[in-house]
Amino acid sequence: MASEEASLRALESLMTEFFHNCTTNERKREIEELLNNFAQQIGAWRFCLYFLSSTRNDYVMMYSLTVFENLINKMWLGVPSQDKMEIRSCLPKLLLAHHKTLPYFIRNKLCKVIVDIGRQDWPMFYHDFFTNILQLIQSPVTTPLGLIMLKTTSEELACPREDLSVARKEELRKLLLDQVQTVLGLLTGILESIWDKHSVTAATPPPSPSSGESGGDLLSSLLQSPSAAKLLNQPIPILDTESEYICSLALECLAHLFSWIPLSASITPSLLTTIFHFARFGCDTRARKMSSVNGSSQNSVLGQERGRLGILAMSCINELMSKNCVPMEFEEYLLRMFQQTFYLLQKITKENNAHTVKSRLEELDESYIEKFTDFLRLFVSVHLRRIESYSQFPVVEFLALLFKYTFHQPTHEGYFSCLDIWTLFLDYLTSKIKSRLADKEAVFNRYEDALVLLLTEVLNRIQFRYNQAQLEELDDETLDDDQTEWQRYLRQSLEVVAKVMELLPTHAFSTLFPVLQDNLEVYLGLQQFVVTSGTGHRLNITAENDCRRLHCSLRDLSSLLQAVGRLAEYFIGDVFAARFNDALTVVERLVKVTLYGSQIKLYNIETAVPSVLKPDLIDVHAQSLAALQAYSHWLAQFYSEVHRQNPEQFISLVSTALEAITPLISSKVQEKLLLSACHLLVSLATTVRPVFLIRIPAVQKVFNRITDTSAQRLPDKAQVLVCRALSNVLLLPWPNLPESEQQWAVRSTNHASLISALTREYRHLKSSAILPQRKVRLEDTKVIIHQTLSILEDTVESISGESTKSRQICYQSLQESVQVSLALFPAFIHQSDVTDEMLSFFLTLFQGLRVQMGVPFTEQIIQTFLNMFTREQLAESILHEGSTGCRVVEKFLKILQVVVQEPGQVFKPFLPSIISLCMEQVYPIIAERSSPDVKAELFELLFQVLHHNWRYFFKSSVLASVQRGIAEEQMENEAQFSAIMQAFGQSFLQPDIHLFKQNLFYLETLNTKQKLYHKKIFRTTMLFQFVNVLLQVLVHKSHDLLQEEIGIAIYNMASVDFDSFYSAFLTEFLASCDGVDSNQKNVLGRNFKMDRDLPSFTQNVHRLVNDLRYYRLCNDSLPPGTVKL
Repeated sequence: MASEEASLRALESLMTEFFHNCTTNERKREIEELLNNFAQQIGAWRFCLYFLSSTRNDYVMMYSLTVFENLINKMWLGVPSQDKMEIRSCLPKLLLAHHKTLPYFIRNKLCKVIVDIGRQDWPMFYHDFFTNILQLIQSPVTTPLGLIMLKTTSEELACPREDLSVARKEELRKLLLDQVQTVLGLLTGILESIWDKHSVTAATPPPSPSSGESGGDLLSSLLQSPSAAKLLNQPIPILDTESEYICSLALECLAHLFSWIPLSASITPSLLTTIFHFARFGCDTRARKMSSVNGSSQNSVLGQERGRLGILAMSCINELMSKNCVPMEFEEYLLRMFQQTFYLLQKITKENNAHTVKSRLEELDESYIEKFTDFLRLFVSVHLRRIESYSQFPVVEFLALLFKYTFHQPTHEGYFSCLDIWTLFLDYLTSKIKSRLADKEAVFNRYEDALVLLLTEVLNRIQFRYNQAQLEELDDETLDDDQTEWQRYLRQSLEVVAKVMELLPTHAFSTLFPVLQDNLEVYLGLQQFVVTSGTGHRLNITAENDCRRLHCSLRDLSSLLQAVGRLAEYFIGDVFAARFNDALTVVERLVKVTLYGSQIKLYNIETAVPSVLKPDLIDVHAQSLAALQAYSHWLAQFYSEVHRQNPEQFISLVSTALEAITPLISSKVQEKLLLSACHLLVSLATTVRPVFLIRIPAVQKVFNRITDTSAQRLPDKAQVLVCRALSNVLLLPWPNLPESEQQWAVRSTNHASLISALTREYRHLKSSAILPQRKVRLEDTKVIIHQTLSILEDTVESISGESTKSRQICYQSLQESVQVSLALFPAFIHQSDVTDEMLSFFLTLFQGLRVQMGVPFTEQIIQTFLNMFTREQLAESILHEGSTGCRVVEKFLKILQVVVQEPGQVFKPFLPSIISLCMEQVYPIIAERSSPDVKAELFELLFQVLHHNWRYFFKSSVLASVQRGIAEEQMENEAQFSAIMQAFGQSFLQPDIHLFKQNLFYLETLNTKQKLYHKKIFRTTMLFQFVNVLLQVLVHKSHDLLQEEIGIAIYNMASVDFDSFYSAFLTEFLASCDGVDSNQKNVLGRNFKMDRDLPSFTQNVHRLVNDLRYYRLCNDSLPPGTVKL
């Protein structure tokens, strides 16, 4: 044994050295190599067996187990059967002898190694593998060990990794399913016996009536039987540490088993009841109290352990709940499960003298609350429709409990999760009412009270007046997913409000409006406290308490204005007339409030606490404008109803709104407020479009301000919005008026002068652009280009979907600027930031105004671009100018996408040069680059070339197809078609998954629309190359997320010619596979059944891929020189 002993000592010192913090990385690599070489030796396992039984060094034990793991999972096929028998007998003996003394992680690893052997050899060569586990569980001394083995078996055998053949995976699952009933019986027995053994029923007096634990009527109605209620009211037993440990292992086993076994009769009522008994541990606050009273750490650990049992039991329940497919015979069990869980919910939310609900929830473990919320979400989303029909299930009482549970959540995240559940419930109710119009009233009557309560409480929760402490904890500074914590809170709350509004509009409105009114009174009353001081206006409210109350009221007003805006959609369409008065009241108030804010200039007022009150006042003003903007569709409908008879009321609303907007359009106003005003102006000009807008002095004032070059320019965003509004006033057709009354001539002249004023400096650049630019001058020029093009691009974009007349006028006004842009383009070709903006503008022109631009000019633009983007220029942009350069090329390709999609013959002459640009200039530059830049756009362009210009490649004549019976088309431009297809094929060999998905979708679309896979050229020269590439991708697992899509594409390709696929391709594919022998190839071929339907075929593909990988794994792990029979 000297050599084994010496090896052990050497290994121990190596391990100690490896994990010592002074060891260098170089030395670590040497040691690692040494250990790997040792593990690869045939017979190394004998040393490891000795090491395991003779060392106390954790590192050595872990290393030895890793050697075994590697041997079993990768080299087992080549291990002589005598050695296998020895290993199968020694490792379990070792486990039995040492399991009490081994560290838990070593013991668990040893269990996994033994289970790995079972995975390979049970039942053929290791027939007592599972029987041994059952025996371990049944013997009290080894119960914990047996449960660990059982859980590991469930994890490793029920859903094994791919290092097994599909046949073996199916066999293992079947073998395990045969054992399920026995296993569940054993686990039920363990949990029941521990519960009964520690139960204290006999010793305890009945609970006193005042303690409120008797459950009340709800419980009896939920549980139907007094005995069940009585059972659930028994006190929770006090378990010793060993029993706790065994119960937690048993529940962990159950949770994993439930994740894969189907719902069936083997999950018995007594098992479910037992799990619920343990779920009560989570809502037992006494355990925690006991630990805090006694103060000893021992007790607090005990309290945590008991809480953990509750969490594990809820995990089991949630595993069952998440199964959507419920057999008929299991429905009754489900009902019983819900009844028992709602008993727990009632227990958690019970108020008594000592506890408020919130303090009770705070005492419970956070994870338990999370699991409980998960349960409620699954109940509402998966099972509510099933259970609601049971007369004995009290849904309304359940909602009452959920209500209590929601509004007493101790954390914000918990509250959000509960709001999600209510959203699911409201969606369920909405779709139920839409589908069952007959008993709509009955459904409303049943739930109305619950919904009104929910609405009131959610509204209270967003108001500082009722919920200041909690709301002040919310962060309103840090952005996460483009919103702060406060914004998320408000948004989620308002979604619930909106969903209730959809169901109960009148109730919702009468709940919300008075609250809004109260806060508006405070805001409108501020006028009396405004005093004029030497420096301007000041708000004369200084007492700290008053300032705090004002701050809360303003924050609430801001939230309620958002709520009112969110509800605007429920006043339009079919219900416009019915809800007209409510909406009018709201809009009148909003118009009044916005005007008031602008007139007394609250945004510029001095306050006692400027850092708090000034942002509050600005926010309220901005939100009142935004809320009014939300009603622009209502205003448009109002306009169409009254424009003939008495539009006075409407005219007054719009004029007053404009009086509120115009003073804010100034560079001196804070940006938040300025942008709100601009957006409202855009909505009035675009959505409402009143004919008199242009005649209103306020609007004329804005025209003058924007076209006056001496006035200070607004910030970019605001300038663009105001110009959009003014352009739309002149360009968009007035609603409700015939063409003859649209006054296009006047409007056209006005629009031309507006654009002329806005582009004056830009148009002057044309003469100077040819001269070499000085650095300072260049920067100024860039600013002019940026400012002008952003306005022009926005102007075109906003009318691109409008009538021809609007687009015509727009193009007439822009014509000169467009020509200037084209003339400037070559001068700036090396300034990628300018080129980027110019191409953005041209792209928008092509998308919106290509008809108006006319063919000759469009051709001139395309030709200019094609001339400018030489191979060198493209290479410079893509390779040397970083992301801006790539963006430039992408926009150029986008413009070409618009061109090739144009129907008719106009732009067809450009096709050859566009294809050659793609294939000979852009593609070679990007093909070998790993970066995805430009690729997606290039392939989209190639797809559009094929999709919209199919006849360019395939000239099919009707006559030929009639004569031949099938269409054998003439092929044209074959070389270009083949090059494009080859590029698609290459893209499937690259790692970028988004490009892969996009291109696969393009090929499939071309097949659906144009029968690509059936074309002779594709069928004879490319089809099986593509199938081969896609199969290799599956084998290499490089794009595993797209397994399903790849499988379907292979099917669509193979189905063009199944006979060739089965007789020729499959054989060739297998013949070309390396790493598998001829016998294995035959098995793979035989297992691929000749199915012709999609599900079976894709299943065969995935089986082939799995088994091919498995065989390679086995063959790689055989010792060199192994003879395979």
